[in-house]
Amino acid sequence: MRKLLPLAAALVVAACTTTDVPAPPPPPDGPVADAPAWMARVTPEDYERLERLGEAWTQALRQARREHSGEVEAHGALLAPGAALREVGFPNGEFRCRTIKLGSPGEGGLDYVAYGWFRCRIETRPDGGSFVKLTGSQRQVGTLYPDERGRMVFLGSLELGDLPASAPYGSHDNAVAAVLEQHAPGRWRLVIPWPRYESVLDVIELEPVG
Repeated sequence: MRKLLPLAAALVVAACTTTDVPAPPPPPDGPVADAPAWMARVTPEDYERLERLGEAWTQALRQARREHSGEVEAHGALLAPGAALREVGFPNGEFRCRTIKLGSPGEGGLDYVAYGWFRCRIETRPDGGSFVKLTGSQRQVGTLYPDERGRMVFLGSLELGDLPASAPYGSHDNAVAAVLEQHAPGRWRLVIPWPRYESVLDVIELEPVG
């Protein structure tokens, strides 16, 4: 049985969070006909990361704004937690993409880093799809699952340097859980709460090529 946050703790988090990012429903204890397919695959640790998405936004933006408020505000809707559009379509094809890292999980880390543009590919179908970051030293590769509230959930792996992912999702420390959503017309973002390296929140900006 999956370990869930007590109701009182969840209410405290909700009361302290200033964002409008909904938490995913609790994972089922057994087969549920209407449960999103990703809930049958997500690990307990990654489920908790997704459940605490609003908390990650709040902490990451608070830290990033201490010395980089101008850069954060310049991104507009991209870094606005409540900007996600509901009930929209998801694109297929090649994208240019860049990663913005917000917040630091420990002392001495960087609170804001914006990388240059790389290449990504998205393939979507009614039953899901895939996301692949094609270039760069950190490359997310994995599966997209339909979810409620007009978004998709990404479960995959992180390829580092010249090394491809050595194992499927959930079987090693490089697992990644994220949400794919549209934050503006013709613009999408992959939001990774509590990544395993370097930051509190990663946002991968996606712009269609051509």
